[in-house]
Amino acid sequence: MKYRYETHCHTKPVSACGHATVRETLEFYKSLGYDGVFITNHFLDGNIGIDWNTPVTEKLDFYFSDYEEGVKIAEEIGIKVFLGVEMSYGGTDFLVFGLDKKWWYDHIDILQERKSRQLPYFMSEGALVVQAHPFREAGYIDHIRLFPRGVEGVEVMNADRTDFENHMANLYAEEYGHLKTAGSDNHWASGAKRLAGLECDEAVDSVEDFIKKLRDGKMSIFTVER
Repeated sequence: MKYRYETHCHTKPVSACGHATVRETLEFYKSLGYDGVFITNHFLDGNIGIDWNTPVTEKLDFYFSDYEEGVKIAEEIGIKVFLGVEMSYGGTDFLVFGLDKKWWYDHIDILQERKSRQLPYFMSEGALVVQAHPFREAGYIDHIRLFPRGVEGVEVMNADRTDFENHMANLYAEEYGHLKTAGSDNHWASGAKRLAGLECDEAVDSVEDFIKKLRDGKMSIFTVER
């Protein structure tokens, strides 16, 4: 038996670009037999669905509201939900795992720093930092930025990106010896046509357990065509 996990998905209203609610998202993955979902909405430096002029503590409250709703729904329907954060820098995105809600409230000033300082600091605090879809091309992205010394992992399979972009991400991870991850970048729940994630022979009990299993080489990439 394989335990499957979605490592990259967005829900509304926290992600302004999300098209599915937390319940729709979790019920969709439950219907596919997934064991767990990481909710990785856009953080305060990205496409968050709240006015940018809102006081920072209110923005944090809003940000964590989808995850907290997810915890309740997950217990109700029988699926696990985990916290992740997607941070942004002009179209360059990073998935951060392992920093809890209290940590972000206590360290919110870190958002004033450049990404080149933020990312190593997150890792020094025990977080797993993954560069998401590093070779994504789009009209709103001025240029591709790579942070090979600021991340531990690279998302080499993003179900929402092209095979070429994923191939380039895999080469990048190979050359720098980074951990490889996969995720769907799902904004639509059941509307997604292709899915990707990580699976394991053992169940993941927590974010910390997920990070350890990934570092220990116990997680493998899978894809689903729908």
